[in-house]
Amino acid sequence: MLILLKKISLPIIFAFSILVSANDMNVEVNMENVLEVGRENQTLSASSQDKIDQTERQTDKIVNEYKVVSKQVEGLKLYNAQKRIQIQAQLDLMDKLDEQLVQVVVMQRQIPPLAQKMLDTLENFIQIDTPFRQEERRGRVDLVRSSLAKPKVTASEQVRQVLEAYNIEAEYGRKIDTYEDKLQDGTVVNILVIGRIGMFYQTKDERTSGRWNNETGEWEELSSTYRKPIRDGIRMAKKLAPTDMLLMPVVKGEA
Repeated sequence: MLILLKKISLPIIFAFSILVSANDMNVEVNMENVLEVGRENQTLSASSQDKIDQTERQTDKIVNEYKVVSKQVEGLKLYNAQKRIQIQAQLDLMDKLDEQLVQVVVMQRQIPPLAQKMLDTLENFIQIDTPFRQEERRGRVDLVRSSLAKPKVTASEQVRQVLEAYNIEAEYGRKIDTYEDKLQDGTVVNILVIGRIGMFYQTKDERTSGRWNNETGEWEELSSTYRKPIRDGIRMAKKLAPTDMLLMPVVKGEA
């Protein structure tokens, strides 16, 4: 009986051992699978974390780039706004310049006849004015008139020459001038011009003096009382004596 039990139990024990071993192997396999899955999950988790970190870095980079671009866009908006204002101002200026150009063209057409009219007026004034330095003054008018007739002389140059002639005539009225001339009888005399107050003469020997009467258009001889004042005036005009007061005869209406 015992032999039979032994014979029966040995296979059972062996079978149980095999079963237990199989179970142990299954447990070990399951544990290994679990560990493998854990390792895979850790790997996946680490990979996912890397992807998340990489995504965050890319997101931060994009956000920073967006901020930079936004600032650049704002700056460009301000720049464009300023440029629009400048461009509009330039357009307005161009419109004004166009209007002025039209006016300039009109004025250029009007300048030549105006300059001619001004020169005629100046010539008439010289004819009725005190007749000092007649040849010089009339020669200046003739020179300007010939310049106005030249087609190459610009309108601005025409005006400049006419105004210069006017300025010279105006300057005569603010200074004392003297020069040598001849009377109608051929007598050589020194002429003294005191602005447009009066014109006087004195012979070279200083014995005879006279003044020009604009009303009669003739010379009038003066008494010897004015010989010294006229002589002193001539010296002042020649810069040989300091400027001082002169007691001179003036025809009523000339001053």
